[in-house]
Amino acid sequence: MDNTLRKQSIPYAVWGEEYIDKDAIRQMDNATRLPIAVTAALMPDAHVGYGLPIGGVLATENAVIPYAVGVDIACRMRMTIFPIKPHLIKQQKDRFKKALTENTLFGAGKNWRRNEDRPDHYVMDDPAWKETGFLNSLRNKAYSQLGTSGSGNHFVEWGSFTMAEDDEQFGLKAGEYLALLSHSGSRGLGYQIADRYSKIARDYHPNLDKSVQHLAWLPLDWDMGREYWLSMELAGRYAAANHEVIHERLAKAIKQKPAVVIENHHNFAWKETVEINGDVKEVVVHRKGATPAGKGVLGIIPGSMGDSGFVIRGKGNNEAINSASHGAGRLMSRSKAKETITKTVRNRYLKERGITLIGGDLDESPQAYKRIEDVIQAQSELVDIVGEFKPVIVRMDGK
Repeated sequence: MDNTLRKQSIPYAVWGEEYIDKDAIRQMDNATRLPIAVTAALMPDAHVGYGLPIGGVLATENAVIPYAVGVDIACRMRMTIFPIKPHLIKQQKDRFKKALTENTLFGAGKNWRRNEDRPDHYVMDDPAWKETGFLNSLRNKAYSQLGTSGSGNHFVEWGSFTMAEDDEQFGLKAGEYLALLSHSGSRGLGYQIADRYSKIARDYHPNLDKSVQHLAWLPLDWDMGREYWLSMELAGRYAAANHEVIHERLAKAIKQKPAVVIENHHNFAWKETVEINGDVKEVVVHRKGATPAGKGVLGIIPGSMGDSGFVIRGKGNNEAINSASHGAGRLMSRSKAKETITKTVRNRYLKERGITLIGGDLDESPQAYKRIEDVIQAQSELVDIVGEFKPVIVRMDGK
């Protein structure tokens, strides 16, 4: 197999380049030198990742790159909008805080300790669990983590959702609504799948240049490529089930029925048809921290724990490979954020905006992120804004 990198990167479009550090652009340049790369794009929330930058979109031909999907396969967003006014959160603050603390569980490796805490969901009966011995060995652990959230930037939060205009596709009239927003992925299941198949991919490409060694790929006509794809798609369904369980529990806790639910993956790969240099072809689109934004496709782009997020509708921009950012994107590394941001400064920021935080480490402070307004404005060619979400009570891992 030819592992030789192109001498030059293939051309790719960048949005919000003024907000993107040079190392992230350098990573994308290296990724587009892969012999399997056919087109790419970089979103305005981009920052350095492993192999492919967070905010990077890479299309390949008949091959999947486990690390371009990432270790948290199908990390995703879900928003439930309720047909009541959001002032209820502040009127019954203790009730809403209690609902969060009693119906969510956060942290790397955390799982429900008792069988009676475990939720039921049809995803645990998915036939794919029995397709490989490896997946079957992960099922019990996955079951124990169903309906839980990870660490880092994962969250569940109550807030207000505001729409300035009626939207028939969305199914809501203009106004302000109570909303629930969550962000997390496939937990230990996704990590184990990524770890196994990334190692297999690297073994297949022992001579791959060190600058892209994390981007070793698996051809989809190889058994291991097909196995990874099967496993990735199961992790996607499992991640969706995690959010569904969390939202159902919290809706029950406040005794309300949803009016609208929307959701979207990032950290995933899709088989899509795109136009490249005038030719239309099927490719594998990796969105590492990027949101699908095909024409008319609804999605969610959150801000930080202290800033707004947005429901968006994709414009189907071909240069962006029908993608948009998946958030505001980090301005500081985790270590720099911990060194420079104090709890006093973070808490003042939250208090000024009327936000209550449960958990949350300093490296997730609002000051560690780019301004969401700048990031949204930089991708006006990619998405339209449907409505704005403002957090009121935020739960994350940490103290």
